[in-house]
Amino acid sequence: MKPLHLLAASALLFAACKESTPSATPSSDPSSGDRALLETVLNTAPTGEANAIAAVKATAKPGDEVTVTGRIMGNIKPFVEGRAAFILADPSLITACSDKPGDECETPWDNCCDTPEDKRKAIATIQIVNDEGRVLKQGVEGIGGLANLATVTVSGKVAAGSGGDLLIVNATAIQAGKRN
Repeated sequence: MKPLHLLAASALLFAACKESTPSATPSSDPSSGDRALLETVLNTAPTGEANAIAAVKATAKPGDEVTVTGRIMGNIKPFVEGRAAFILADPSLITACSDKPGDECETPWDNCCDTPEDKRKAIATIQIVNDEGRVLKQGVEGIGGLANLATVTVSGKVAAGSGGDLLIVNATAIQAGKRN
C-alpha cells in the first residue's frame, strides 16, 4: 500500500505547490481573493453529465472540461492539509470498508482491502487553483459538506500532467452530497 500512498502524495504535492515545504495546517488568513474563489467553486453547481472517474480517465486529456462523480476516499488522508485539494475515488472500482458487512475498520475511507492497482485506477486528485494555477492555501475538509466518504460531483478542467492512471482536475464547481 505504500507505493500507492507515495504516488497519491507525489501527485498531490506536485500539482499542489512548488514550495519546498508544504504548510502543515490550513492557512488562518487566506487572501480575500482565495476565499472568494473557494466560496464560488463550492457554491456553483457542476455542469454536464457526471461520469465515473474510470470512464473519464480512459479518454480525458489535459485541457478537457469534465464532470466526475465519486466519493472522498482512497487514502488514509484523502485531504491535503492546508491546501484546497483532495482525492475522489470511483466507488464502482473500490469499496469503502464501511460498505462491507462485518468490517469494523476505524478508517473505512482508506479502502485498505482494495489492491494498490485498483486504487490507482479509481482515484482522481481534485484541486482548486487560483489564476496563477497554484492550489489555494486553505484546507477544504469540513467545508461545504466535504468530508471522508462524502459523495461529490465536480466540474473542471483536466490539469497538465494528467494521463494514464493520473487524473488531476482543476475544479470550477463542487457539489457535496451526503456522507455514506
